[in-house]
Amino acid sequence: MHAFDVLGDPVRRRLLELLADGERSAGALTEVIRAEFGVSQPAVSQHLRVLRDNGFATVRADGARRLYAVDDTALREADAWLDRFRRFWTPHLDALATEVVRGKRQRRLAAGDDDSGVTP
Repeated sequence: MHAFDVLGDPVRRRLLELLADGERSAGALTEVIRAEFGVSQPAVSQHLRVLRDNGFATVRADGARRLYAVDDTALREADAWLDRFRRFWTPHLDALATEVVRGKRQRRLAAGDDDSGVTP
């Protein structure tokens, strides 16, 4: 399965978001996904299996619990694939950052809070 096929599912994306904050038990993941998506425990298990089988998550046993964590292997591969397209959005994001800084500076100057050290 291609990385973007895996990531195309909102439940799997949410599982990865949860795992990005650190290792979690299958039970804790199921609880969140059930509340947010109304998905059953077996369905969550299937989504976790897809993430594991495709290099997005790892699992380890801790007694009777199964603890999941992000595996960055597939994420790195997806990032490498996206790399050839970054040139399309990087200049726009850089320009946006410049405009945000300019707007903040203009608001400071309008409020009389010039940080240049020179008295007007």
